[in-house]
Amino acid sequence: MRDPPVMDDERRILAGDDGSPVLSYVKGSRDGEPWAGFLEVLGPGAADLIMARWPGWFVSVPEDFSGELIGRGARLVRHVHAMSCDLRGRPPSKVRPPGGFRFVPCDRPPEDLLTTWTAAYPPDHPDHEPRDEAHTLSEHLVPLLRGEVVGDLLPCSRLAVDADDTVVGGVLVNDWRGTPLVSDIARHPAGSPAGLGSALLATVMDAAAADGHSAMDLAVTHANPARRVYERLGFTVVRTTVTVRI
Repeated sequence: MRDPPVMDDERRILAGDDGSPVLSYVKGSRDGEPWAGFLEVLGPGAADLIMARWPGWFVSVPEDFSGELIGRGARLVRHVHAMSCDLRGRPPSKVRPPGGFRFVPCDRPPEDLLTTWTAAYPPDHPDHEPRDEAHTLSEHLVPLLRGEVVGDLLPCSRLAVDADDTVVGGVLVNDWRGTPLVSDIARHPAGSPAGLGSALLATVMDAAAADGHSAMDLAVTHANPARRVYERLGFTVVRTTVTVRI
């Protein structure tokens, strides 16, 4: 569970001392700190320039360039695979929720999601971050549900509830520049059976296709075994990036 970065639309150029372009990037913020995303190396000396100009910044770079920054002392933050699924022509899965559970629209207050979102990312999870419930609610769930971080929450988002109508899982999908982006997935490990998350995501994909969307994107941390689930559902890796802290 990581707070998505906020970025500008403008691509910027960083030049060396001689004025020649060395790299391009999109500026944004991550966890309240400056962030350079979608970085492309244009000329020699990019690693040295990054280390000299951007102390304290988050920087997301291609996988094959990350070793140069880490070798100079940058700290690894996240190794992530961007994945996409073409929804066009995909037959509906028509999957059913496990017995005793229902899949419902994502129309509950964020407080109803908090217990599941907290339990879904224990210390041994690849995306675990130490944060209290207040931070999870105010800095993660509320902004995502309000569309303040990525984009508007889309109607294809779904929650899983048990027989007592308690939220035990959810797939949040936000509009990311015209494409549905799975901004977060959570399943209560003790309150729901294995396989519920996969069935819930398949249901969300069906709903997105029915709403006329042609594709769906998501991001998965390199060490997260959920990648195999996403691949079985039709997602493929389209880009791999490594985010480091300078």
